[in-house]
Amino acid sequence: MATVPVYCICRLPYDVTQFMIECDACKDWFHGSCVGVDEDDAPDIDIYHCPNCEKTHGKSTLKKKKNWSKHDTGQSTDIKAVQNGSQVFIKELRSRTFPSADDVVVKLSGSQLSMDYLEENGFNEPILVQKKDGLGMSMPAPTFYISDVENYVGPDVGVDVVDVTKQTDSKMKLKEFVDYYYSTNRKKVLNVINLEFSDTRMNSIVESPQIVRRLSWVENYWPDDALLGKPKVTKYCLICVKDSYTDFHIECGGASVWYHVLKGEKIFFLIKPTSANLSLYERWTSSSNHSEMFFADQVDKCYKCTLKQGQTLFIPSGWINAILTPVDCLAFSGHFVHNLSVEMQMRAYEIEKRLKVKTLTPFPNFETACWYVGRHLLERFKGLHKANKQPAPYLVHGAKIINGAFRAWTKKQALLEHEDELPENMKPSQLIKDLAKEIRLSEVFVFDFVPLSQKDSQTKSQSRF
Repeated sequence: MATVPVYCICRLPYDVTQFMIECDACKDWFHGSCVGVDEDDAPDIDIYHCPNCEKTHGKSTLKKKKNWSKHDTGQSTDIKAVQNGSQVFIKELRSRTFPSADDVVVKLSGSQLSMDYLEENGFNEPILVQKKDGLGMSMPAPTFYISDVENYVGPDVGVDVVDVTKQTDSKMKLKEFVDYYYSTNRKKVLNVINLEFSDTRMNSIVESPQIVRRLSWVENYWPDDALLGKPKVTKYCLICVKDSYTDFHIECGGASVWYHVLKGEKIFFLIKPTSANLSLYERWTSSSNHSEMFFADQVDKCYKCTLKQGQTLFIPSGWINAILTPVDCLAFSGHFVHNLSVEMQMRAYEIEKRLKVKTLTPFPNFETACWYVGRHLLERFKGLHKANKQPAPYLVHGAKIINGAFRAWTKKQALLEHEDELPENMKPSQLIKDLAKEIRLSEVFVFDFVPLSQKDSQTKSQSRF
């Protein structure tokens, strides 16, 4: 009988609450506490060798130190630090060169972006679709513009407006922002990035890509009659003027996100969610002066991706990204959590909780969504096992991550913090027990979790949902 995959010198299963580091030689994962590596020190390690591999490959090596601030020359100076988003910052950002996103962004047609493709290749790298044909997505006509947004949403609707230069936000009526947008003398750079319109008339003329609707936990597993309403995260309108800038961030709940540019253009600065980069991001975000430090200078590579009019970009869970708007732009987007990225979603959520992130685009009740998904996976696994079928390995792996989180959230010392997100009529202890049983039954046939990119033809015949 197969057992749960184990790691580290302690040979214990994966635990979402513990920091782990991968050995660059043997590729096994180790708990920092077991091998004497502190999570705060991990970003400074260039090549890590575990205790066993040190004997044949030598000791771990550290990265060369970088200046923490891009303005720190090591010399005394009276030059004032540059605020991210300021005119000086934008001018400098436009003049800099970055590695091309062609190294990491996958280009597909709309019809190629299917569930079969994602199950075969995974959703670990950004995907760019140059034309919306085949995406099953509805968008307004090219003549649709900002005044039409006002007409469909309502002039008196309140919107959060970001002052890009100061990186602060305030409230305005949509009509006031539209008047600003059309004014000939804009004295400020203002940005609307979180106009969620699913409860407005504009909902009827904008539909998210079909693959998003098929993957989304909220769309598929959140009961319509639940006391807690579905998170309003699926349809955003972004109205951004030239030189708008959104600083580096990870989407709340580790959500993946799609963007479609209806008019104008956007430039994305993309950073891979490696363990080292995530630790650096957490340190940067915690810094009191992080708004004066360009995060891309702290990592090895930041990729530049230009999204032109009519194109659609899908950014996977955990990717750290910033956005520059080089010309006036009208775009649509949406956030979604799903079964292909459970481990990264959970890791990003833990970072979010530690940082106590405050954002204009939250993912409310993320834990509630997890409980509904756990219940769905339990019933799905039961049905498959009754029919002598097995769930796909990535679903089993995701179920283990979710069930591990359930155990952590329901511990006596943690329950008070998490019980508000527990759905009504849910019996957590029984769900945890029953789901663990179905996972064990699945592992009789699944000897280990196989990454999506390495699945063989046998996996294709296993059930997806």
